[in-house]
Amino acid sequence: MTKTTTDIQAFINEHPFTKYQWLILVLCFITVAMDGFDTAIIGFIASDLVQEWGVQKSALGPVMSAALVGLAVGALTAGPMADRIGRKKVLILSIVVFGTFSLLTAAATSLNQLTLLRFLTGLGLGAAMPNAATLMSEYAPERRRALMVNLMFVGFPIGSSLGGFISAWLIPHYGWQSVLILGGVMPLVMAVVLIFFLPESVRYLVAKNKSQQQVASILSRIAPLPAETRFVLHETGGVEDKSALGVIFSPRYLIGTVMLCMTYFMGLLIFYLLTSWLPLLIRETGASMSQASVITALFPLGGGIGVLVLGALMDKFNPNKVVAVGWLLTGIFVFLVGFSTSSLVLMGVMVFIAGSIMNGAQSSMPALAAGFYPTQGRATGVAWMLGIGRFGGILGAFSGAFLMQAQLSFETIFGLLAIPALLSAGALMIKYLATRQKPQTDNTSEMSKATQKA
Repeated sequence: MTKTTTDIQAFINEHPFTKYQWLILVLCFITVAMDGFDTAIIGFIASDLVQEWGVQKSALGPVMSAALVGLAVGALTAGPMADRIGRKKVLILSIVVFGTFSLLTAAATSLNQLTLLRFLTGLGLGAAMPNAATLMSEYAPERRRALMVNLMFVGFPIGSSLGGFISAWLIPHYGWQSVLILGGVMPLVMAVVLIFFLPESVRYLVAKNKSQQQVASILSRIAPLPAETRFVLHETGGVEDKSALGVIFSPRYLIGTVMLCMTYFMGLLIFYLLTSWLPLLIRETGASMSQASVITALFPLGGGIGVLVLGALMDKFNPNKVVAVGWLLTGIFVFLVGFSTSSLVLMGVMVFIAGSIMNGAQSSMPALAAGFYPTQGRATGVAWMLGIGRFGGILGAFSGAFLMQAQLSFETIFGLLAIPALLSAGALMIKYLATRQKPQTDNTSEMSKATQKA
């Protein structure tokens, strides 16, 4: 008996983006938004903690950095696990972890307890994002993949921002613990929703030779299938008999892996340094605290615009070049911020433009990584880039103090900050040049034939 052979990615590519795929996008978007809420949560409650516990602001330093360390460790461990046991399982587990420890954090009575619980919360937070990105990328058609993944990532800043508004209302009425309780209950409820409504990646299921009936039941919700179908995954760039870590560090992917990690590291270094120290740097120019706060708030404001614009461009042009240009423009506008002290309006404009482009470039990195690796190592590749990049965030949060102590001029500091952005642009061009002769993850010539008789 003959069976119709259907390639997974070709099937997804040749059908419109359906309601079922929009459901997957919405579920991943909400998950990432909750990740953003819980990542930023300590900033919302910090001032109330200082007042209620009678501690110095500087004493919260370890608490602030504990979650960042947890994020790095969580990402580095979750990627290989997801490539081994599945994206859905690890995503749900990560949500349960950060939801549970957020709830427990509400009962903390000392800084040591708070630091430990924030680290444990960070493990879940770090594991959630790369798996959401990987799962979304594997349900998106190639022609819209970057845009869909980037659209999902807009949830992170939205979650962070909503957290600020919700905290402003909750804390005066119910105390700082209420924010942590909300940050715990919402993910736990979401985990139950995901169990019933989020499918496992069909690419993962086929790559791991899982049940063909399970694959058919999922894909039939995207479009009708022939009665007798055998599902396959035509994919170039696979590495035989390798673990997920072996794949991303194999000769085929090594240079790309190093360059992606370097780029994300540099991006988070800039982001955390500016978000942590920009108000103080602006105050040094003679601006008032309120003026400095307004200008700083402009930095992430246009991030959603940048993310969607770069995502659309990545689907039309070479994504390495698009994101590299984004980093190049980031370096230019960060440099120009240093020479805008003559006018606060001009400084605000430069900060807004730099932030829009930088947030767009940084948030486009998971989509770039997801398109680079084969299914057998995709979750690990995305997760390791995010995990190693977190150390750049930690370095950025601490390095601002050294720049302040060095008493460098405003122009010099922003001149130095432009260097990591330019290095990021260079790293992505090295990745492009090193891999352009090699086919990427998907064999488009084969995949253009959605079905063939076996």
